[in-house]
Amino acid sequence: METTAKENIAVEKINEDIAEEIIASKEMVIAEQEFTSSRRKVFAKYSIALTLIALAVLLTYLFLSAEQLAALQDMLHKDNYLFYWMLLAGFCAEMVAGSMGMGYGVICTTILLILNVPPPIISASIHSAESFTTAAGSISHWQLGNVNKKLVKALAVPAIIGAIIGAIALTYAGEYYAKLTKPVIAAYAMYLGFRILQNAYRNKNGNGNGIKKKTNIPVLALAGGFIDSFGGGGWGPLVTGTFIKNGRTPKYVIGSSTMAKFILTVASAVTFLFTVGIQHWNIVAGLLIGGIITAPFSAMLTSRLPVRKMFIAVGIVVIIMGLITIYRSLFL
Repeated sequence: METTAKENIAVEKINEDIAEEIIASKEMVIAEQEFTSSRRKVFAKYSIALTLIALAVLLTYLFLSAEQLAALQDMLHKDNYLFYWMLLAGFCAEMVAGSMGMGYGVICTTILLILNVPPPIISASIHSAESFTTAAGSISHWQLGNVNKKLVKALAVPAIIGAIIGAIALTYAGEYYAKLTKPVIAAYAMYLGFRILQNAYRNKNGNGNGIKKKTNIPVLALAGGFIDSFGGGGWGPLVTGTFIKNGRTPKYVIGSSTMAKFILTVASAVTFLFTVGIQHWNIVAGLLIGGIITAPFSAMLTSRLPVRKMFIAVGIVVIIMGLITIYRSLFL
């Protein structure tokens, strides 16, 4: 009798385990189906939007007079075809920034510095374009479930304050202080990159569930907003990199950071509009078009990448960007 009772208990336990596995499998299938559905909806919406934009451009082109077309071509060919270089830069930079949560400002700033564009105009142009590209990326991350609303709210206000102070400081301090600041920012970014790689290899399971360290969010967001406006970039390596280094899940950090970056970017762009105006429209247009085309695909990439691989990729991107910035600041 006792043996039979024990056997019954064992069978019930096995059945319970099987039932739990079936439920877990069903939940995974449902989650995968929901993600696929969200991804298709995002892709469909952006496909429609891009089609409408293409039609608008085509109609505008058809209705322009010969003189207006000549003026448009002159603008596109201005400064040694800078528009087309910015189109490529915007595409590549948004692919990195949208999927990794960092790199847009650093990549674009590096390219524009090589082309000898003044730092205030660089930052103003980048933030004008980013107002639209980060909006597109934020929408994609939101619809794919990559955004933590509480984190966005905590980051937004101090980031706006920092962005406004940074834009005003860059406008009036000029290139001299920016050059002194960039190597320091780059060195810290490289430190973050190495720490991120450490986290990736320490977390053998790659599930992002390690011990989370506390982060002073207001101070971090204030510093990130200031650095981003003053240096033309740096929000991602500083803010996103710090959160990931402290053990937070990259998917939600990147999505939330992108949405907060959109808010600070608008604040920075408006501040630059009143201080230096918007110059070099070919730069803004190229970065804008290239970034908007890329935004939905980079957000989808974030949702698909395994956590550990994302740690490794983000760490490598941060280190490379830091090296480029240090080299540019000290030797060129």
